[in-house]
Amino acid sequence: MMHDGNLSIGFIGAGRVGVTLGRYFIGKNLTVSGYFSKTYAHACEAAAFTHSKSCQTMEELVKSSQVIFITVPDAGIHEVCLQLKDYELRDKILCHCSGALSARVFAELESKGAYGYSVHPVFAINDKENSYKEISKACFTVEGNEEKLSVIRELFVRLGNPVQVISGENKDKYHASMVMASNLVIGLYHMSKKLLEECGFSAASSGEVLNPLFLNNAVSICEKGCAGALTGPVDRNDVPTVKKHLAAFAKTGNAAATEVYLRLSEELLEIAKEKYPDREYEEMKRALCENL
Repeated sequence: MMHDGNLSIGFIGAGRVGVTLGRYFIGKNLTVSGYFSKTYAHACEAAAFTHSKSCQTMEELVKSSQVIFITVPDAGIHEVCLQLKDYELRDKILCHCSGALSARVFAELESKGAYGYSVHPVFAINDKENSYKEISKACFTVEGNEEKLSVIRELFVRLGNPVQVISGENKDKYHASMVMASNLVIGLYHMSKKLLEECGFSAASSGEVLNPLFLNNAVSICEKGCAGALTGPVDRNDVPTVKKHLAAFAKTGNAAATEVYLRLSEELLEIAKEKYPDREYEEMKRALCENL
């Protein structure tokens, strides 16, 4: 069964992740057996969108699927696993798509002959109807049971996606990395907007000012890497400007902005040192350390 080039893939959960993956798989000529959801109407909608089948019971979905993706919110994965214990799972491949949870959540089900995996798309799936069009660019990280790991890996390799196998022990650190590159960037952008608004910009105009800078910088990082994209006072070793920024924060008592500015400037300093190995950065380092 595991060497069949077109395994039947079913989904428990009919939200954005399940629907996006199902539609993507169908578009790549994989077999989607169907959907089960606590709300049958949602399963019907997902099935219609992916040209597959809606299942009225979880057991029906399990029986018709060789690979089962559990695409419910993280908090509901354990509950689904408890329900799956009631069904025949021998040789079934079970996957969840949580970035935070490891495949250890499937430990009890593996005692019934199943194989458990965490399969995480490094991609912001924010639109149930359109995200499938862009997910071909996403890397998928996989971790779990060694026995059938190559089956899941090859599934995504055949689709043309980059695949990275990681260990369960690194899952927390891995997910923290994802959050820093996506969610925390939103916090940094929001903090920047608030600083502009303190300077008299409206909420709308602050966005108009920052958006081209933000987008161009993101593209530059992706194309040139961190060192190639680095600009600004740390890159120029412009100590007086850094001191002026810190003085401005101190004047308004903005401790949060000061802390973020210092910590991230320290990181930029390490990049700058690698970029310009012959440049002297001791004065910049002192300026940052004096305020930490």
